[in-house]
Amino acid sequence: MTAPLAAPAVAVPGRFAGKAMVVTGAAQGIGRRVAERAAAEGAEVLIVDRSPYRDEVVEAIGAAGGAAHAFDADLETWEGCAAAMARAVDLYGRIDVLVNNVGGTIWAKPYETYEPAQIEAEIRRSLFPTLFCCRAALDYMLPAGKGTIVNVSSIATRSLYRVPYAAAKGGVNALTASLAWEVAERGIRVVATAPGGTEAPARKAPRNIAREASTGTDDSVTSTVVNQTLASSLMHRYGTLDEQAAPILFLASDEASYITGMVIPVGGGDLG
Repeated sequence: MTAPLAAPAVAVPGRFAGKAMVVTGAAQGIGRRVAERAAAEGAEVLIVDRSPYRDEVVEAIGAAGGAAHAFDADLETWEGCAAAMARAVDLYGRIDVLVNNVGGTIWAKPYETYEPAQIEAEIRRSLFPTLFCCRAALDYMLPAGKGTIVNVSSIATRSLYRVPYAAAKGGVNALTASLAWEVAERGIRVVATAPGGTEAPARKAPRNIAREASTGTDDSVTSTVVNQTLASSLMHRYGTLDEQAAPILFLASDEASYITGMVIPVGGGDLG
């Protein structure tokens, strides 16, 4: 793996001034970096995550002079997504931007070894939160006649040992294209990024407790996934959190006002 490039500038001052943004899955990883940078650029941010580490993010944003609140919700359920969007409106009076970041591979292994319940868990984890949150946000964006939804998909729609996850993220891509078409003339943009492999600190909380209680990923499969990810990238390296957050925030901003229905690959040249 070659050394990563220098991270881009942390913030574009004032880019999101006066904007209310919801970021799901923001207790760690890409979601946290998006929330931190959005707040630094003037957004009021609602961090939605089941992990208690969401409160640490709010504290860090506040210490840096930003504005953020946290909300605990199970976004794999309609009720959780609806409650999260309602909370944002209670706090800010509107939702200007929704970043659907929840998702991630629970297991990585040959498809024939997945149990039916594991397949369902992968789909519920990486597709349903985006489906439900988009639907819940429309209740507020459509009457306002404006809003931006940025979905976080994945390059792994074409990958090894992650078939259910690939199917879920393929669904996110289709949702992005179809919903954008429906709502474009009503003032709402729907876009997505598809991150590739990303260097990030070790997760403080597992993506799903089910992984801890069932057959997981062995080292040989992990090596295969890493090697395939590096080989598929023209740059032959993983990206940084800032390299993933930057295009998400660009698409969320008014600078991208003529972009909708697109999924932008962010995988060092890997198109997925």
